[in-house]
Amino acid sequence: MINTLDIKVTPIATSKIAELEGKELVFGRYFSDHMFSMDYKDGEWRNLEILPYQPLTLNPSCLVFHYGQAIFEGMKAYKNKAGDVALFRPDANIKRFNKSAARMCMPDVPDEIFLEALKQLIRLDIDWVPEADGFSSLYIRPFMIATDEYVGVKASTTYKFLIITSPAGLYYKQPVKVKVEKSYTRSAEGGTGFAKAAGNYAASMLPSKLALEEGFQQLIWTDAIEHKYIEESGTMNVLFMINGTLITPPASNTILRGVTRDSVLDVARSWGIPVEERRISIDEVIEAINNNTLTEVFGAGTAATIAHIASIYHDGKDYILPTVENRDFSNKVAKYLYELRSGAVEDTFGWMVKC
Repeated sequence: MINTLDIKVTPIATSKIAELEGKELVFGRYFSDHMFSMDYKDGEWRNLEILPYQPLTLNPSCLVFHYGQAIFEGMKAYKNKAGDVALFRPDANIKRFNKSAARMCMPDVPDEIFLEALKQLIRLDIDWVPEADGFSSLYIRPFMIATDEYVGVKASTTYKFLIITSPAGLYYKQPVKVKVEKSYTRSAEGGTGFAKAAGNYAASMLPSKLALEEGFQQLIWTDAIEHKYIEESGTMNVLFMINGTLITPPASNTILRGVTRDSVLDVARSWGIPVEERRISIDEVIEAINNNTLTEVFGAGTAATIAHIASIYHDGKDYILPTVENRDFSNKVAKYLYELRSGAVEDTFGWMVKC
């Protein structure tokens, strides 16, 4: 086990937090005073340290630059009405991070080190956690990169693990327009789609850019074989309410198991709402839109939490979805998660972990 004495702490001389005064908390734009860092060498993690946020010094030959061994996570900490700061389901993120590490031939990070680093870092930068409003948060980005100095195709033997944090507001301020993507592929069977590997997101940049130029904020990704079955929406899981049943594609080796997704499903089940985790085709969705049995479509992810989808573009036609005001479940679950994070309702699931 790791105790608090094992992490060296070097505080910043002067906090940068005053620079935020009067500024909108644009997602991922501003970074807190400190970061956590440690190194993997000879089969063990060492040099555990919290230090001022600063540039990294890496050699051009580091394997991360050439063969893409890089993974990350997205997490959030919230300040409740009482002023306490808590993480939302960090155990699930840590588990997923290590699942990503295994797929990318990287070492795992022991749970106790990961969680202790998170808690100490957030306590040190507690003033950077926005005031309780349920929407603003401290976004947390743990990541790992390969650091062997060698230009050869092999797994690295050394790695660097870091955690940086960023105060952030809403990711999407308005419902988003999406386009069904049937040319490009996000993930294929046997690939890395279930992992939060950096390369997955790099490969999505071009189709996302092309969609944005056409007026769409996100894509709905389809399967790699037939481009028939829905997988994800942009960087989020996607959920549909059809005939009173909440339907979402099953987490698989092509679909990321989202922490927010799983939370929404757990809440739905606790409210007695039927839930189906199964393959769903775009044809089924279009049919449900046409016969008015589809009442809600939304994305779920750490950054956005709940992102309402306003319309779906498919085969030359824009299908307009029911207005946000008429979406009973997604509005209710968004409100519940807001109240949970701000401490307004009891945490019956045990999801909030105090720092």
